Amino acid sequence: MFLCRWNYRRLKLFWSLVMISYLKGIVAGIQTIGANRVILTLEVNGLGYDLQVPQRLANQLPESGGVAQIFTHFQIREEVPYLYGFASPAERDLFRHLLTVTGIGAALAIALLDTLELPDLVQAIIAGNTQILIQAPGVGKKIAERICLELKSKLVEWRKSAGFFVATGGPAPGILEEVQMTLFALGYTAHEVSHALHVVSEDIGLPKDAYVEDWIKQAIAHLSSEQV
Repeated sequence: MFLCRWNYRRLKLFWSLVMISYLKGIVAGIQTIGANRVILTLEVNGLGYDLQVPQRLANQLPESGGVAQIFTHFQIREEVPYLYGFASPAERDLFRHLLTVTGIGAALAIALLDTLELPDLVQAIIAGNTQILIQAPGVGKKIAERICLELKSKLVEWRKSAGFFVATGGPAPGILEEVQMTLFALGYTAHEVSHALHVVSEDIGLPKDAYVEDWIKQAIAHLSSEQV
């Protein structure tokens, strides 16, 4: 939301005429409100803009006084303006796709973007991997299934223009869920699990139909080496 106040109708008219693709300015401050809401204040030509951003993006931003370029999405809910910020046009576009899903609001969309790297999130949706989607805070099984159902065909086409591809590595579908569930139970995050399985598949070359125990053992070995 803006630091300056606008009449709602004038604001809506203004944004219908002017679309801001991105803002480039000085990082004036970052604050966390509640459990998951992160607000970036960006100073652009003497004006301060408050943008809600994913925690992942906040962690990558320069310290106060540094310059950052943020890709934006504007939304009005219940006559209140909100401005959201993202690291790339692709991240912003996927956020917009998620908002089209029934029952998905900005909070859940940002939670999904924070849980998985962009290519991994796209792959999970296209593959119907609900087990990894429900690792995002607030995303239950029914919502995860709805995301896959409503976005799969859209993202198959979108990923081409966005420059993403769906990796073919990782455990076979029949054992993927068991491998993921075991690693989640050990306390690893969705991002860590996804990355580890990719490394085990691509770098170590473990066959897709290898035993569940082999996938788990190799993934844990990689994750342990990353923590050293």
